[in-house]
Amino acid sequence: MTDVVDLAAKLGRIAEPWSPRIVGELNGQQVKLARLEGEFVWHHHAGEDELFLVLEGRLDLHLREADGERVVSLGPGQFAIVPRGVEHKPVARPTAGVLLFEPAATLNTGNLRNDLTVDAPERL
Repeated sequence: MTDVVDLAAKLGRIAEPWSPRIVGELNGQQVKLARLEGEFVWHHHAGEDELFLVLEGRLDLHLREADGERVVSLGPGQFAIVPRGVEHKPVARPTAGVLLFEPAATLNTGNLRNDLTVDAPERL
């Protein structure tokens, strides 16, 4: 059965920053919502691309690429895809609500393990 997912309502249930919640799954991919606040950590995902769609607020994606560092700034209704292997650091200005689309096995801190790592995201 197909269910309607109200992104604003689901995002409104998330208070803790940097703790993604699963709101859908398809073809081995997960659709996650997260509330972001301030800076995250530099990290990368060796085998997965990661899509960031901003639903509210502003988000800067700091990227370290072969030709240097750059920043991609996103507002509501805009998305960017961080290619696998690219080191990145999301920075919310000052907060943001985002939809993430990524393989189910993707760890939010990528190649790092720290106090921000969420091994098993909760399902909303």
